Amino acid sequence: MLYFKTNKMMKKICFLLLMICIVRFASAQDDLSCRLGFSYEISDNNNWGKNKPVIMNVFPNSPAEKAGIRQYDIIEEIDGFKVSEISLDDVDSLLTASESFETKLVISNFADSLKPVPITKECLSLSALTESRLASAFAMYSVENTHDRLFVCPFNTTATRDEVDFSQFKSFDFAVFEDENISNLESAINEILKTELVKKGLRYNTLDPDFIIHTYYMVDRNSKFRRSRTAEKKVPVIRYDITRDRIVQLPFYNLSTLESESEYILQLGVRFVDQRFIPGRVLWECEANELMSAPYAIDEYAALHLPLMCMQFPYIKYNRNVQFIFTRKGFNYTGLNYNINKLNEVVEVDLDSPAFDAGIRPGDIIERIENKRMDYSSDEFTAAYRAFISNTVKFRDSETRFTDANGFPNCMFWDTFKYMQIAKTINNDKFKTAFSYLYAFAPYVNPERSSFVTFNIRRYGEKMQIVVRPVFYSEKTIELN
Repeated sequence: MLYFKTNKMMKKICFLLLMICIVRFASAQDDLSCRLGFSYEISDNNNWGKNKPVIMNVFPNSPAEKAGIRQYDIIEEIDGFKVSEISLDDVDSLLTASESFETKLVISNFADSLKPVPITKECLSLSALTESRLASAFAMYSVENTHDRLFVCPFNTTATRDEVDFSQFKSFDFAVFEDENISNLESAINEILKTELVKKGLRYNTLDPDFIIHTYYMVDRNSKFRRSRTAEKKVPVIRYDITRDRIVQLPFYNLSTLESESEYILQLGVRFVDQRFIPGRVLWECEANELMSAPYAIDEYAALHLPLMCMQFPYIKYNRNVQFIFTRKGFNYTGLNYNINKLNEVVEVDLDSPAFDAGIRPGDIIERIENKRMDYSSDEFTAAYRAFISNTVKFRDSETRFTDANGFPNCMFWDTFKYMQIAKTINNDKFKTAFSYLYAFAPYVNPERSSFVTFNIRRYGEKMQIVVRPVFYSEKTIELN
């Protein structure tokens, strides 16, 4: 997805600057906007997909994800055209073509050399505003459920300078270790690596592997440490903990810290060594070097960081200090798509969605949601949302303050002792909070915790009340920035 910003916070609350998938296009048929659901770049990597489109991100619940497209798949053909025989402009034109609702790709990866993958495009009216986009636009109603955070890991990642195609390597094994005192640790590390590489399509082969994996590590006191009387308070380092599925603070120092200021040091390295063509040649290596205020167990560090390290194999984006974005989004999904030019009008309803099953149809005018008026323009909603943010800072917990991935420095969760005041503010008509229903599962939005949302609609002059039971939608992604 792409984030667009206007003065940091304003980018998140402007209705016209929405999150969209990169491979999205306008169809001449009925003014539709269609998407495949992935981003790509033309590779200049000597070891993976040189001069071909390589999939960089596959977006959750998208047509591409449903079709089985994965990160770092190499696009070999598009609708029968070999990418090696067409221009880069032709590649883009074919991927954004609007003549049909299906794109036929042929992709390569570790598991498949030329695999046909048809993708049925997802199409909506050009004026359709989805609840997913609205959840992002109104994230400050519930930062706890919708936010993104950037973090950096001190990884050094390199690959051989030889022009060798990594897709020729299909299998791997681990170097033999003889020290029984570390066998359990080695086994744990190897199991993590095995899981990550098998997900990429590689095979674990102990008989005749194409490459061997070597690991090395250490944790020790820093002999160069010099305690400073004027030591500054360090900014907490945050990372994504895959074992607990959340962002955590760790006893590491940030990248600006001098080695002499660190009491402890940690190193963890992974090296892939050629066994197929030039035995002993290092194909790929990633090494983490942490400066720490306290000791940290290697097995815990490996569990958190090896999956992140493997995200740059086989395609390296950062040689040093790798940037990641963690995105969390959770909201009430009903299946309604609003008219971006007239927000109280339903432009589309997803088939078989809660709203569709309850009886809401395209063309319906929504007068109220949970008794909150909807007859406002996007500018009026935006202005009221700004005012809501300013007026509710006092209800937030400053201990939870963080800077989001867009650079907004004052993201904070709600103070758990002020939920009633927050709910009262959300129900204040002057803040025009009709779209807070997207977070009505939260106690600070809906203290009664009702599982239904009431829509007052008008259809061809007839007024009616429709009760919808939304489904909680949740997605979490971690990707290279």
